[in-house]
Amino acid sequence: MRAIPIGLLLLALAGCSEPPQKEIDEARSAIDAAKAAGADLYAPEEFAGAATTLQKAHAAVDERDYRQALSYAIDARQRAVEASRLVPDARAHAKAAAEAELKKTTDRVAHLESVLRTAQGAGASAQELRASRDTLAAARRVLQETRTALDGQKYAEANTLLHGVRENVDLASSTAESIPQHAKGKRRSVP
Repeated sequence: MRAIPIGLLLLALAGCSEPPQKEIDEARSAIDAAKAAGADLYAPEEFAGAATTLQKAHAAVDERDYRQALSYAIDARQRAVEASRLVPDARAHAKAAAEAELKKTTDRVAHLESVLRTAQGAGASAQELRASRDTLAAARRVLQETRTALDGQKYAEANTLLHGVRENVDLASSTAESIPQHAKGKRRSVP
């Protein structure tokens, strides 16, 4: 009975006498697969943890601590597999968030267009409306880029593009709405 545990111990020690290249390669492959699946965008913490742990495995090999390197390599592979597993749900969530933000921003852009038409009809000058019109033009460009990103299934990019746009459009609307109305056909005299 005693020969079996001693044999296993010798086998384990023999397995740690050289770098765990197979496990390191498996971890690298799992990390590459996770990146290809989009884990760097949709499960960034888990993906970064896998990459960092693989770096630790390489550092342990450099220090000739093959047992620790083996442990890190196995952990890196598991983390990469977990990151890959999280991608579909995270991608679906990012898609839903981008689509919802696109809808809200599109509605706000339509409101700004209406406000600008009303302000122009009330006699606001082109100079008074310039900043709001510039914001409108920029928002329209972002909406187009966002639609392109969504069509390409780049949901994280779409969310990044939309960040802050709605707030800028709302500010432009408020600015245009605060322009004093002038009698139609008359321009306010500039002091």
